[in-house]
Amino acid sequence: MRSKLFVPGSRPELFAKALSSAADAISIDLEDAVLEAQKPQARHTVREFLAGLQPRSGKTIIVRVNDMSTPHFKGDLEAVLLRALDMVNLPKIESADQILQASSMMARIERERGITSPIGILANIESPLGLMRASEIARADPRVRGLQVGFGDLFEPLSIDRADAAAKHHVQFMVRMAAGTAGIAAYDGAFPNVSDLAGFREEAQGARRLGFAGKSCIHPSQVSAANEAFRPTEAECAFARKVLEAWKDAEARGVGAILVEGRMIDKPFVVRAHEILRAEAAAKNS
Repeated sequence: MRSKLFVPGSRPELFAKALSSAADAISIDLEDAVLEAQKPQARHTVREFLAGLQPRSGKTIIVRVNDMSTPHFKGDLEAVLLRALDMVNLPKIESADQILQASSMMARIERERGITSPIGILANIESPLGLMRASEIARADPRVRGLQVGFGDLFEPLSIDRADAAAKHHVQFMVRMAAGTAGIAAYDGAFPNVSDLAGFREEAQGARRLGFAGKSCIHPSQVSAANEAFRPTEAECAFARKVLEAWKDAEARGVGAILVEGRMIDKPFVVRAHEILRAEAAAKNS
């Protein structure tokens, strides 16, 4: 999921456009992008849209619901947990207990509707407490498929400059390590300046260097830059193939560490080579 394109739940005229875009996933938003007075209608509109979709249609379908402290949360879940939905994006998560509570509610709704493939959870890390507990959140339940950074909610109330590279890097690193404890993906947050495509590209490339799997896009113009940033380069793929070929020979000879193009290679590098080629295959099939 290199690119995830946000679409306001109150803008149904944009749903089909998002589906036809080059984004790997679309995330229909019932939270911040929808005014309070419009939330009931947006929820109904999103439900109707999901009901008309074929499950597993090739693009990952996500809905960001309102957070669990609001009166909208239960109604949002009831509305969107349909067969076409791949993941629920839970905002402002601060504890493993919240994940378990949401998962229990989701399981009940799935049973009632005969949904046998559990719908996943993408958990937003966007508060100081959530950041401190990110590893617990990541490991709370098998439904959790990824952690996502929310810079706006995390930084703005604390008067932290969004452009501060050190602060941003620190948060990204912590979230990536937390996701790593559960063996799940980490996804970078939105870049608010739509007119600064170079800045978006730089931030996406930095996130990939930290092992992130993809990035949120708040405008279609950002999608191609995200797809490019999170796709392995030809050089990386070529080296990964050399590593796997050399490792196969090394295993046959009973050797546990080898040199490939002057670089020491052992098991962790082999794992990384497999990941690179899986990412390449996924990008080709998207």
